[in-house]
Amino acid sequence: MPALPRPLAGMFAQVAERLPKRERTRRQLMQAAVQVFLARGVQGASIQEIATVAGMANGTVYNHFATKDDIVQAVAVGLAETLCLQIDQSYEHVKDGAERMCIGMRRYHWLAQESPQWALLLLGVSAAALELSEHVRAYSVADLRIGIKQKRFRVASEESGLDLVFGTNTLAMTKIAMGMVERPAEYSAAIVTNVLVGLGMDQKEAVEVVRRPLPPFPVPGIEQPVVRPKSHARKI
Repeated sequence: MPALPRPLAGMFAQVAERLPKRERTRRQLMQAAVQVFLARGVQGASIQEIATVAGMANGTVYNHFATKDDIVQAVAVGLAETLCLQIDQSYEHVKDGAERMCIGMRRYHWLAQESPQWALLLLGVSAAALELSEHVRAYSVADLRIGIKQKRFRVASEESGLDLVFGTNTLAMTKIAMGMVERPAEYSAAIVTNVLVGLGMDQKEAVEVVRRPLPPFPVPGIEQPVVRPKSHARKI
């Protein structure tokens, strides 16, 4: 597999010493798994090689992960959490719910274009990993509710609005990652525009929002505050 895009490459680079030993070991194994996936691909990776790269015994791996699929799922969840936090930190200053939703969708299209194999891994695991889906969904719930409160969005129901966002975005990511789109940037803009219109925005307003430049990711190497949805009520 190719290397992760730079904003995501450090997701396991630092293992916090303040964490309990078990969690620290788990993260070290996930970091080793990323290295093996990059060298061998997910299919070619083995638990034995992951253990070797981590400098641990095979039994230590099995103490934390029952199967290789469990490791793959943990890595994908870690990737999704990192991307969510990077996006969230990049648009902290953005108050417009429509623009926030737009940025989130465009960043996932960015991942599909920059690192197709990692994007497909993320999509594949998310279909079976409830934890991952709920984590990502929490951010979209928050942005959708901001847009509704600001009267930027008008949806028949919150659930149907989220299904529109997730269903369309999943298909768009898949097509971009699989090389089925000739001009990904134009395709992404069209997809996001259609979703915003589907959420109740005027066509011209949606186009204007999509044309706004993406905010940069946080500067690598500078510690950023962990920002998560503020209350459980923002989750479904």
